[in-house]
Amino acid sequence: MNIKYRNLSQNETEQFWELMNQLDYETNYMLYEPGERTRNFSQIESLIRNSAEGTDFLLVAELDHKLLGYISAQRGKLKRIAHSAYIVVGILKDYRGKGIGTEFFKKLDNWAEEKAVTRLELTVICENEIAKHLYENNGFKIEGTKRKSVLAKGKYLDEFYMSKVR
Repeated sequence: MNIKYRNLSQNETEQFWELMNQLDYETNYMLYEPGERTRNFSQIESLIRNSAEGTDFLLVAELDHKLLGYISAQRGKLKRIAHSAYIVVGILKDYRGKGIGTEFFKKLDNWAEEKAVTRLELTVICENEIAKHLYENNGFKIEGTKRKSVLAKGKYLDEFYMSKVR
């Protein structure tokens, strides 16, 4: 597979929304319930713009013009937390386990070094062993547990707070 990793342009807002929407249907581990995501593109446009300007980070994986997944890192907007970034990762189920996540984190580390981001953080549903393993393999450590932080399909789920301090 010749997977390409690249930034998005503003004219790909809808295509990116469709990827995120598909991920909502494929997993209980993303924040949005299936069908809950609105077609308000202003937040996506802002993320793409901030990434192009270098403030934030957004990268997609693509194969044959199909988006397979993404990683985003949004920096703290205030001076006291501008050294940190919150990470979100989503990869379509048919493409998990093919090295996309590992490549995403390599590229994220390069960006973090270039931008002097010293703290990368995320949350992960405790039972999501595959994602937890990916994060640990890329230097993230568990800092604590958010108990009953997500309610999915009538079941409360705990999340781990994880971070990587560079």
